[in-house]
Amino acid sequence: MGSSKKSVFAPAEAAIAQAGNIVELLVDVARNTFRRPFQFREFIEQAWFIASVTILPTALVAIPFGAVVSLQTGSLIKQLGAESFTGAASVLAVIQQGSPIVTALLIAGAAGSAVTADLGSRTIREEIDAMRVLGIDPVHRLVVPRVLAMILIALLLNGLVSVVGITGGYFFNVVLQGGTPGAYLSSFSALAQLPDLYVAELKAAIFGLIAGIIASYKGLNPNPGPKGVGEAVNQTVVITFLLLFFANLILTLVYLQVVPAKGS
Repeated sequence: MGSSKKSVFAPAEAAIAQAGNIVELLVDVARNTFRRPFQFREFIEQAWFIASVTILPTALVAIPFGAVVSLQTGSLIKQLGAESFTGAASVLAVIQQGSPIVTALLIAGAAGSAVTADLGSRTIREEIDAMRVLGIDPVHRLVVPRVLAMILIALLLNGLVSVVGITGGYFFNVVLQGGTPGAYLSSFSALAQLPDLYVAELKAAIFGLIAGIIASYKGLNPNPGPKGVGEAVNQTVVITFLLLFFANLILTLVYLQVVPAKGS
């Protein structure tokens, strides 16, 4: 009876233990961020690498995303007889929800998997253990630069997605739906406000932090062998996606309660 109970609750206990280890790594990263010397060279190299694997896919995803949002909102608003607010609705949809989500998916899918594979391969080659033997903290040397690089690139990608998405939405609304360029642009200030951009950047930074922590944890703790690294990469993407969507829900609820809608 005791063994059956143990087998039933074992997955839950493992999940709780893993969550605790991830939080512990987060605290360790926060503490080592201000430790000197800062690994500036590693930070620059990782930021460049993450940008190189995410900029093009992000731009390519942002164009059809902005188009879909513009076409859907334009069609709906036209049915309601409020064509003058098409631009404002599109901007709100792209900046508040679209750009952080697209950024999160690309950061988790492309950058997170690459970081996990890199750290995982170092771990199974026992490079991480060798660093510890030499008195080098792998969190300070490897994890902190990668997490900070993912936060920085997430902020920049969020701005890129916002610009590309809004531009694509403007093009499709004006060209395909016969919208008025002046009305589209002038309606920006009708519903949108500066805190919308602030919360989008905050979301991007938090998403980059979550993706970096999960990727680093899975990379430092893979199962033995190359197969374990592959499993760690898959787990990184799945866990990060789930956490990012949950974090987006919480941040959106808090924002809508704290910051009143414009004109209300």
